[in-house]
Amino acid sequence: MKITQKDKAIFEMEREGEMKVPGWMFATPSMMEGMKKDRTLWQLGNVAQLDGIIKAAMLMPDGHEGYGFPIGGVAAFDAEDGIVSPGGVGYDINCGVRLLNTTLEEKDVRPKIRDICDKLFVDVPSGVGSEGKLRVTPPELDEVSVQGIDWAIEHGYGRKQDKERTEEYGRMGGADPSVVSPTAKKRGKAQIGTLGAGNHFLEVQVVEKIFDEKAAKSFGLHEGMVTVMIHCGSRGFGHQICSDHLESVMGAANRLGLPMPDRELVYAPLREKEAQAYLKAMKCAVNYAFTNRHVIMHWARESFDSVFGAGTGEKMDLVYDVAHNIAKEEIHSVDGEKRKLLVHRKGATRAFPKGREELPPLYRNVGQPVIIPGSMGTASYVLVGKERSLELSWGSTCHGSGRTMSRHSAIDKHRGQDIAKDLWGQGIYVRATDKRTLSEEAPDAYKNVDEVVKSVEEAGLSGIVARLKPLGVVKG
Repeated sequence: MKITQKDKAIFEMEREGEMKVPGWMFATPSMMEGMKKDRTLWQLGNVAQLDGIIKAAMLMPDGHEGYGFPIGGVAAFDAEDGIVSPGGVGYDINCGVRLLNTTLEEKDVRPKIRDICDKLFVDVPSGVGSEGKLRVTPPELDEVSVQGIDWAIEHGYGRKQDKERTEEYGRMGGADPSVVSPTAKKRGKAQIGTLGAGNHFLEVQVVEKIFDEKAAKSFGLHEGMVTVMIHCGSRGFGHQICSDHLESVMGAANRLGLPMPDRELVYAPLREKEAQAYLKAMKCAVNYAFTNRHVIMHWARESFDSVFGAGTGEKMDLVYDVAHNIAKEEIHSVDGEKRKLLVHRKGATRAFPKGREELPPLYRNVGQPVIIPGSMGTASYVLVGKERSLELSWGSTCHGSGRTMSRHSAIDKHRGQDIAKDLWGQGIYVRATDKRTLSEEAPDAYKNVDEVVKSVEEAGLSGIVARLKPLGVVKG
């Protein structure tokens, strides 16, 4: 494959073979070299072969090898005549991040960092197969799937004003629980309000540095402020939905004789019933994930009340909640004309600039908050969407730091107890269900998050607003 640098932090993979469009990669030169070491760019070239893909197959700087699409991949298709690929969303549908601010300062929290992390660990169940304190009946699960965080707010979890600070206002229309299997519903009924395992976490942080005063003020952030970040998705519910509908979409692809560069990239035209069923089920998982993070936030506020005094949680405002793994209908400019597209983002964050009507009124004049979680023990960032992202990436940016080491390799290299000890030596308290998780999520198993966000800023996709450093981490 021939790759050339087109601009600062922008590279292009030229069309070759069956590629219908080029590949665009947003990264520094050193990060590009890293992407050449596995199948990441090969997968991007495969995405560029999909029927009806528009403009380019895109890859964010945190990109790495995934299922079908590389993680960090973005691709758009016509919303009526195009296709949908479950691999372009992934198994953890609407894995995402929400950030809360507080009225607490580092000096208030650091002496009690063990207490608050231990309390969060108890109040928010985590780990593989973990079940939450909230049990819903089958009819209630269907309501969650359709209503999203409206269901949670109606049942006393969170506040009405949280809704406008959530992407899609916490609910995607068009969800249909009738296309969700009984197995998926069985897996999902006891997992609302749980973290899961892997790279999912609940983190207590402090705003270390502000880079954009105007945006930071709009987002309610200032240096020294303690924040809380929640990173999780749709748990077993979304995973099962993806598994179920991969099979049905594969059936449609085989029936139609569709060409596939990789079976993991299976797709179906949107006119087909299997494609429509997948989208309806995907939206159920999207709404479930928004609700999951919303309930976790509610319990986190209660934990802070318990440790720092009644009323603390009431003053913890949601900054924003963003989705990482999702396919959404959006209006974009294509060759000078407005078109409705189905934008696949897998391990990528929407980063709309100011003025977009999808943004809530309180952020419409500054741009969308973009929340970038770092790896365990490293910094996280808050960014803001920029105008050039619409031109280059369908209004998208990175979603995290991105793995450089497999989980198996990380476990072979690290001992969980050593990771915890090293982090405590840096002033970071970690509470985890399983020491193996600490090994898997060792900081050096990920790319340098500072370089990742530098890449998207240099490319013009989003601007850096604030850098957050961890004080305490709760892992599954």
